[in-house]
Order: sequence, then C-alpha cells, then structure tokens
Amino acid sequence: MNDVNHSSQDSFFKTFRECLLSFSFDIAGLLAGVILASQTNIFSFSPWIIIVYPAILSARGMIGGIFTGRLSTALHVGIIYPKFIGNTKAFHKLFEAIIVTTLMTSLFMSLTAIVFGFLLWGISITDFLSLVLFLMGTMALGLTISLITIIVSFVSFKRGLDPDVVVYPIMSTTADIMITVFYVITATLFFLFGEIGRNVIVVIDASYLILSSFILLRNIHNREFINDIKEVLLTLIIVAFIVNFTGTFLGKISAIVKNRREVYTIYPALIDTIGDVGSVVGSVVTTRLALGFLNPSLIAIGRIKRQILSSWLASIIIFISLSFLSLLLNGVLEASFLISFTYILLITNVIAIPIIVIISYTISILAFKGGFDPDNFVIPIESSLADNVTTIALFVAILLH
Repeated sequence: MNDVNHSSQDSFFKTFRECLLSFSFDIAGLLAGVILASQTNIFSFSPWIIIVYPAILSARGMIGGIFTGRLSTALHVGIIYPKFIGNTKAFHKLFEAIIVTTLMTSLFMSLTAIVFGFLLWGISITDFLSLVLFLMGTMALGLTISLITIIVSFVSFKRGLDPDVVVYPIMSTTADIMITVFYVITATLFFLFGEIGRNVIVVIDASYLILSSFILLRNIHNREFINDIKEVLLTLIIVAFIVNFTGTFLGKISAIVKNRREVYTIYPALIDTIGDVGSVVGSVVTTRLALGFLNPSLIAIGRIKRQILSSWLASIIIFISLSFLSLLLNGVLEASFLISFTYILLITNVIAIPIIVIISYTISILAFKGGFDPDNFVIPIESSLADNVTTIALFVAILLH
C-alpha cells in the first residue's frame, strides 16, 4: 500500500512539474499582451478590430489543438515518426488537412462575424469584404506556427517528455505571440498603407486560396482526408459561434477597464493558462482512450484526478506570477494594486478551472462514444470554450471586485 501511495505521489509531482514547466511558457504570453496593449490605436480603425482579436486567438487555438492532439496521439501509437524526412503518409496528410482547415476556419469566422456584427456590434455589410481579407490574411500568415508545432512535438517526444502534457501549452503561448504579431501587421497593412497594403493582403490571400484548392482537389477521393475535414467542419461550426461570444464579452471588459493596460497585457496569458489545463485533461483522456487504459465513462474522471489537481495547482502559481509581472511591466506595481489584481485573477481561476475540466473530459468521452476522433473535437472546442469561460469569468470577477 505504501508503495502504491508513493507511486501516486511520484506521478502527481511528475505531472505537476511537467505542467508547471509547460504552463510557465504562458508567462511569455505577456509579450502578446504587451504588443496588444501598445497598439490600442488600431482599435480605432474599425469597430470590429478589437472584437475579432479573441476570435483569431481562439481559431488559431482550434487549429493548434487539432494538430497537437492528432500529432501527439499518432506519435504515441507509432503511426507518425518524430522526423521530417522519411515520415509516414499519415503525417503528410495531417499537415495538408491543417492547411485546408485553416482556410475554412478563416472563411467561416468571417461569415459568423458578419452575423454577430449585425446583431451585436453595429457593423455594416460593407465591412464584410474587409473582414474576409483581414481574417484570411492573418490566418494564412499563422500557418508558420504549424511548422514550429511539428518541431516542438518531435523534440519533446525524442527527449522522453509526454507531448500530451508539454506541446500544446508551449505552442498555445507561442501561437498567441505570433498570431498577435500577424494580427497587428495585417491591421497595419490594411489600414495604414492604403491601396498598396491591401494589395499585399490580397496577394497573400489569393496564394493561400490557390494552395488550399490544389490540396483539396488532390485529396477529393481520399476518404480518410474528407472524413477528417467533415469532422473538423462540425467542430468549426461550434467554435465559430463560441469565439464571437468571446469577442462580445472582451468588448464589455474593454468598456469597463478602458485604458488599464495591465488587463490587456495579461489577457492572452490568462486564456492560455486556462486552455492549457483543459488541454492536459483532454490530451491525457484521448490518449488513454486510444490505448484502452480508460473506460469511456463520465464517472471514470476520478482515474485522472492527479492530472487535474496537479495542472490546477500549476495554473494558480502561474496566475499569481502573471499578476505580479503584468503590474511590473506597466509600472503600477504597488502592494494594494498587487493584492487587488491578484484577487481578481484568483476568482477568475476558481470560476473557470472546474468548468473547463468538466467540459474537456465530457467532450472527450462523448466524442469517443459517438465514434468520432476525439482529437478533432476535444482541444479545439475546449480551447475555444476556455477563451469564452475565462473571458466571462474575468468579467464576473471584475464586477464582483
């Protein structure tokens, strides 16, 4: 019995250390927040600019979630090798599917953004073309993130780390920084460089459209490829509505906090950390289901309690660190501000974590029992809902404070 308890403690602290290591990359997400906070002037270009930002983060998270989930599971079961040259057909088809999925995501996001724009944001039909060009250009540039994801996945697997625990947390932060830079670049080209800037975006969009069309036509008779796209489409429809609600609540937070740069600075890192906890739960569950180590039952959640508790504890440590660093970066680090801001963030954490753990686990089980590939659903939906849940939890915490 003592050996069992000792083994359980070792497992808990091993997962905690891995989570703390991978979650610590979320601190680098402050860079995305600093970039956003320093470029608040771009919000004046159009009423939809600030509102689509979380949609872009969430969409990139959805793509990254599908890719890292599928890649880590495939590495574990051996159908993809941790190398670029001489890899399997499954590896190449997965990467091609991500390219097509990214295009579909940007187009569908534009469509739903227009619908929400009419209903909630006060934008007109004339903004539709601008939205399509802007979102497609930003997401096209964001494809470079997928190449980095492959490198991180292969390196972590070769070094004996669990890619289910390590890869998505690292890449979600890296992706947030990179996609924020691409978001600012695209906005700057689109609104400050006039016709020349817009023509650059059009060329990027057209090239991406041609590449995606070629891949789709080449794989049109590949049943597995088409099934993957169909499953992703279902996820995409769900996520598209979720992320637009997220943007609406960010708009409400922006109206309350106005020019409090520490809130904008910390925002990408907060949603990253909550999403990372959900990704750990989701990745662990999908891998154990694939290997037959976990029964597809809602009551079996107790079998992964160590992963849940260790990742939650790691997230609390990260939240406290983020509070201190955000205030320090914005030059408002005082004891009263630190206590007040940390209190808001801990309320946000306590509200968001239990919700996202239950969501991630439930989606994993339901997708598996429904005969779907959980990797196409769990992290994409979980990460988008994490953005939504975190934004709403932050909104509630600010109101309660």
